[in-house]
Amino acid sequence: MDNRYFPIVVVVVMLALGLTLTIDDFRRAATLRRPLAVALICQALLLPALCWLIAEAFDLPPNLAVGLMLMAATPGGTTANILSHLFNGDLALNLTLTAVNAVLSIVAVPVILALSMTWFLGNGRFLPLQWDKFLGVFGLVLVPTAIGVAIRHRFPGLARRLQTPIRIAAALLLVLIIAATLVKSWATLSRYFGVLSGAVAAFCVTSLTVGYLMPRLMRLAGRQAIAMSLEIGMHNGVLAMGIALSPQLLNNPEMAIPAAVYGIIALFIAIAFLSTVRRLDPTFRDPGRIAGTERPARFRDPQEDLT
Repeated sequence: MDNRYFPIVVVVVMLALGLTLTIDDFRRAATLRRPLAVALICQALLLPALCWLIAEAFDLPPNLAVGLMLMAATPGGTTANILSHLFNGDLALNLTLTAVNAVLSIVAVPVILALSMTWFLGNGRFLPLQWDKFLGVFGLVLVPTAIGVAIRHRFPGLARRLQTPIRIAAALLLVLIIAATLVKSWATLSRYFGVLSGAVAAFCVTSLTVGYLMPRLMRLAGRQAIAMSLEIGMHNGVLAMGIALSPQLLNNPEMAIPAAVYGIIALFIAIAFLSTVRRLDPTFRDPGRIAGTERPARFRDPQEDLT
C-alpha cells in the first residue's frame, strides 16, 4: 500500500466517526457533568501519563514509545459502541462520549504527539514543535469529522446509508494497513516483538481498567462504567497508523508498529475484560440494579449522576 494514500485512511476513519454523531450528542454532553468530568480527566490526563510510564517501564525504543503514546491520544468510536451494546453498557452515554472524544482528539492527538516526540526523540534536550506536522494532524482529524457531523445533521438519511459502507471500508483499510505496517517494519517488529506486545497488552488492560474503576470510585452506575471503560480503553488503531505512515505527517513505519499490534489483540483483551467485570461486579448479578429499578445502598440512582 503506497504511503501517499495513508492520509485518505485518516480521512475515511474520521469521516466514519463523524457520521455516527449528531448535534444532540454534543448538546447532551453539556448535561452529563459528572461522567463527562471523569472521562475527560482519564482520557486527557491520566491515560497519557500511564502510557508514558508503560513506555518507560518496558524501555521501548524511542519510535515505538512515540507510537504507543500516539495510540493513547486517539479516540475510540464504533467498536466501543458495539461492545457497549453487547455487554449492556450505557449506549447513550457511549454516543455522547464519542462526540466529546472526537472533539478532544482534534487537540489531544497533535499535542500528545508533540510532547511525546520531544521527550522520547529529544535525547535529553528540547525538541522544537514541528508546526507543520501539528497543523497537518489537526486538519486531518478536524475537517473530515466536521464534514461527517454536518452530513448527519443536514442529510440524516444519507448519513445512515453511508455508515455501513464506510465502516466496511474502514475494516478493510485496517487489514491492509496492518499488513503494510508489518511488512515495512518486520525487522524491528521481530527484534522487539516480546517487549512490544507486552507493552501494548499492558496499555490495553490499563486503559480499560482505569476507564472502569474511576467511574465506580466516583459512584457512577455499572452500566455507565462499562460505557466509559470502552470509550477510554478502546483506541483507533487505523487512525494512529495512518498518522504514523502518512508522508505529509510522521512518515515513520516504526511508529505505526504499536498500533498494528494493538489492532490485532485489543478486541480480544476488551472482550475478556468485560466478561470478567460482569462476573465480578455485583451490579451485574442483580437484574434490578442493571435495569435501574432498585436503589442500591452503595450506589446512587444513575439519573442523579447524570446531573
